[in-house]
Amino acid sequence: MNAPVASPYTLPAAETKAMRHIVSILLENEPGALSRVAGLFSARGYNIESLTVAPTEDGSLSRMTIVTTGSDDVLEQITKQLNKLIEVVKLVDLSEAPHIERELMLIKVRATGKDREEMKRMADIFRGRILDVTETTYTIELTGTGSKLDAFIEALDKAAILETVRTGASGIARGERVLKV
Repeated sequence: MNAPVASPYTLPAAETKAMRHIVSILLENEPGALSRVAGLFSARGYNIESLTVAPTEDGSLSRMTIVTTGSDDVLEQITKQLNKLIEVVKLVDLSEAPHIERELMLIKVRATGKDREEMKRMADIFRGRILDVTETTYTIELTGTGSKLDAFIEALDKAAILETVRTGASGIARGERVLKV
C-alpha cells in the first residue's frame, strides 16, 4: 500500500505546531500605543502570556516584549498586523535566534521558627536576595528564566507562600543582533 502524498497546500504537522514566541517591539512612546497593540491581539483571538513595556534610552521610544504562543503562521499574521500600526517602529521575534530572557519575581513567604533558616537557604540556592525582613516574613527577589522561577515556587511549601508578583519575560538578542532604529 502506498503512503499518502502530502498536498502542496497543507503544512506538515511539525510546521503548524504551537510554539512559544518572544516578540520584541520598538514603538513610539505615546498615549494609547500599548492599548492598540493589546487590542490587536484580543481582536484576533490571540493570547498574550506576558507583556512588559518601558521607555528605552531614547525617551521617544518604548520597548515592548510580548510572550505569546502560536504556530509560525499565526506569528506571521501577528507580525503583519503589528507592522500596520503607526506607532510600531520595528519588531523582531527573539525566539528565531539565540537570545537572553529574564523575569523578575518578588515573593513574600512565611518565615517563622525553624522555617526561617530554611527560607534563607532556599533563597541562597536560587541566588535570590532577601529584600524585606519582618518577624514572620521574608520578601525575596529572584531573576532568571521562567522555569527557574517556577522551580523555586515548586521547591517551597505552598502554605509558606503569601504573595507572588512576576514581571513576565524581557529579552534581548545575543551577540551583534540589535533592535534599534
